[in-house]
Amino acid sequence: MAAPRSCVLWRCCGRGWSRAMRGCQLPGLRSSWPGGPLGMRLLSQEKATTETHFGFETVSEKEKGGKVYQVFESVAKKYDVMNDMMSLGIHRVWKDLLLWKMRPVPGTQLLDVAGGTGLTWVLGDAEELPFDDDKFDIYTIAFGIRNVTHIDQALQEAHRVLKPGGRFLCLEFSQVNNPLISRLYDLYSFQVIPVLGEVIAGDWKSYQYLIESIRRFPSQVEFKEMIEDAGFHKVTYESLTSGIVAIHSGFKL
Repeated sequence: MAAPRSCVLWRCCGRGWSRAMRGCQLPGLRSSWPGGPLGMRLLSQEKATTETHFGFETVSEKEKGGKVYQVFESVAKKYDVMNDMMSLGIHRVWKDLLLWKMRPVPGTQLLDVAGGTGLTWVLGDAEELPFDDDKFDIYTIAFGIRNVTHIDQALQEAHRVLKPGGRFLCLEFSQVNNPLISRLYDLYSFQVIPVLGEVIAGDWKSYQYLIESIRRFPSQVEFKEMIEDAGFHKVTYESLTSGIVAIHSGFKL
């Protein structure tokens, strides 16, 4: 589906970057780059250096952004092929369901965070979006929010940039709700997916991180509570494929 002309597709994964594309003009952007036509709020230098997780590894918060960036730099060329191989193409059905829930119409102001395609894209930090308050009708993020360092901050930013009545939609890996399928899923995830990553993309470690990051992500109910804590109302979720992924929805009222 082609994106509406007014869509703005934002490409970031909370990687801790403080640079922006120069020479672009996008409405509603907060400029903070001295002398530049387009900039973004510089990341706070006062953030405390504390520990967080990178998969099952414990790292400093400053390190995580760079490590996530390296993962996606490494897998970019084979990203779509690996997605098809790992999910047997089912990821396309999940994304179609997200679009069906979104139902964009011409004129919709759509912000797609952690996206790599679209008519207009910006490189930045999901925890400090360079957009004005109350700007977008819909905020979407698919398979990206688990990679940010502070999920709560990313959710608060999503709430901030949405208009009153705007909708938050998140497609993300979640918690399998069938014990038998869960055991089979774990076996496939830890024993097969890294091997596929090595054979197809020449990268075992990145796909090992992928699996570990999925296991560290909150359950459907826990993530629902986080979305509510960020200020969203009418928060619901729908588990897909026995809970391998879930679509969470909330509204800014």
